[in-house]
Amino acid sequence: MHAVAEVADLAGVVTQPDRRAGRGQKLVPSPVKTAALKYGVPIHQPQALREFAKDVGSETFDLFVLASYGRILPGELLRAPRLGALNVHPSLLPRYRGATPIQNALRDGVTETGVTIMLMDEGMDTGDIVLQNAISIGPDETYGVLHDRLAIAGAQLLEAAIELLAEGRATPFPQNGAASVTKPLRKEDLLVDWMQPAPRIAAFVRSLAPAPLARANLCQTPVKLVRARASGESASGEPGVPVRPAADGRGVLVPCGAGVLEIEELIPPNRGPLSGAQFYATYATR
Repeated sequence: MHAVAEVADLAGVVTQPDRRAGRGQKLVPSPVKTAALKYGVPIHQPQALREFAKDVGSETFDLFVLASYGRILPGELLRAPRLGALNVHPSLLPRYRGATPIQNALRDGVTETGVTIMLMDEGMDTGDIVLQNAISIGPDETYGVLHDRLAIAGAQLLEAAIELLAEGRATPFPQNGAASVTKPLRKEDLLVDWMQPAPRIAAFVRSLAPAPLARANLCQTPVKLVRARASGESASGEPGVPVRPAADGRGVLVPCGAGVLEIEELIPPNRGPLSGAQFYATYATR
């Protein structure tokens, strides 16, 4: 929101309704609402977007901007602003459309992703591209780190896109290339498949860190995996069954479908994070 406020006059902010969270189940505002309160701009939290479209239909807007809103906008809203509706998407569209582009890029082990600013249509991330920038992915980068880098890059690119539209210099172009679609994460999507190669599993763990974290059952114990890497050490045994601590004294070695994974940090039930070696010493002998 700060990026938009830098280059435009905010007429209002639309965000999700307050959600209950924590042990006390108190209503908690979204980060967007919290920021909007500081800026002193009108805040809208509609339950039904079609009703909201009717409510604002008589007003005049130049531009809508969306980022991680999590809901599909009806055509009535998309057609309301004079210059259209911009969306900030953390991938190089048309690759990784949908809900989880960052997680899927990391899981696939690609070395490059990026940010796309597009003019929205009624499809799922199918609109014309206004601006697009590529960003390299580090070999050990987690979802959290990459998310934050893309957020900064997206804000900067959004400012440039707004200025281009406002000045009439934007030249949107259709998406080109093979498209792929990502889906929201389900519980079963968090489970490690030990028949996969160790590098693939390490990428999977990074794609879910620091939240919601990959899940596995080790030593008859359900755990969340925080950090893991493909190991150069050898360790024979059944895939998914820890065999011994790593030579570095920190991790625990787990055979995979191909290669060996070193789990460096994990979280057992009702415990804080443990190193892989600490986990093995505590749970392997039970």
